[in-house]
Amino acid sequence: MKRVMAAMLAVFTAAGLLAGSAFAAQENARVKEIENTLMKQIGDMPKLNGGEKLGALVISLTNPYWVGMKDAYIAAAEQYGVNIEVMSAPTEGDKQSQLETLNAMALKDYKAIVLSPIEPYNLLPGIIQCNKNGIPVINLGPGINVDSLKEMGGRLDGRLTVDFAQQGELAASDMVKRIGTGKVAIIQGIPGAAQSEGRTAGAKKVFESTKGVELVSVQPANWDSTAAYNAASDIIQAHGDLKGIFCCNDVMALAASRALTDAGLKDKVLLYGVDGTEEAKTAIKEGRMDGTITYPSSAYAKAAVIMLLKLAQGMDMSQTVYCPLDVINTENVAQFDGYM
Repeated sequence: MKRVMAAMLAVFTAAGLLAGSAFAAQENARVKEIENTLMKQIGDMPKLNGGEKLGALVISLTNPYWVGMKDAYIAAAEQYGVNIEVMSAPTEGDKQSQLETLNAMALKDYKAIVLSPIEPYNLLPGIIQCNKNGIPVINLGPGINVDSLKEMGGRLDGRLTVDFAQQGELAASDMVKRIGTGKVAIIQGIPGAAQSEGRTAGAKKVFESTKGVELVSVQPANWDSTAAYNAASDIIQAHGDLKGIFCCNDVMALAASRALTDAGLKDKVLLYGVDGTEEAKTAIKEGRMDGTITYPSSAYAKAAVIMLLKLAQGMDMSQTVYCPLDVINTENVAQFDGYM
């Protein structure tokens, strides 16, 4: 009997391993599909394994999303045989420190730099310094105000981003499918920041055009978890019959989740974020969040490094490159294990 049970256990274990392998392959296929979409937009490939020194400036490593992007930049650089140094501001709101970091980077021997600004204007003088020093610059994610940059005599050499309005639209559309009708609210990031404004506009468009859905509040929380907790607390106190909250990133959504839990309303209010961080995916699995909008950092970073190399090697990269998006919710979250 023990031999039979052992044999059966071995069969089930093998079957589980095979299923897991097939599932992982499926996940990798989606990431690879997005990577291929990005590379198709990028066009002709540069020469690899040349050891070029590249720079990357992210917003702040206090946000898990940007920690993931730092890791993805380093992994992509290793894969393509180049070197990359990743710098950041100390906090998500420290615009001056981020500019000072870029000014210092402009004095180094980088062959090209990719940067993500805190808001559209804070890095303009640093970009101009890079221009003067002959260092090509790519803007990844949150947008630079190109009109103001041009007026100041500066330029960008490339742009890699996602459609921020589409992020808001996807989240709001998934929410209204599930709530049907009722009151909803939005918690923004830093007012004026491109990703915050775009996500808010996209969500508002869906909420305001859906019959039976009422947008009762739009509150800024500056990407800060404490501010987001307080904003969510104020919203649910003012609207006890609230049906949903869309937060413009996962850090704020996780804070809003705590506010809902403390108020005893988590099971009554749908909660969505943006970025698809590992913390958010865990929260969705545990029922503390209901959804988030994501894209693989690995593919995003690979595209950035390839674009940097093209510029470093004198190739053109003037066309804006867009990364596809995915919706994670309670129904499909298991499919995104290992998606990064």
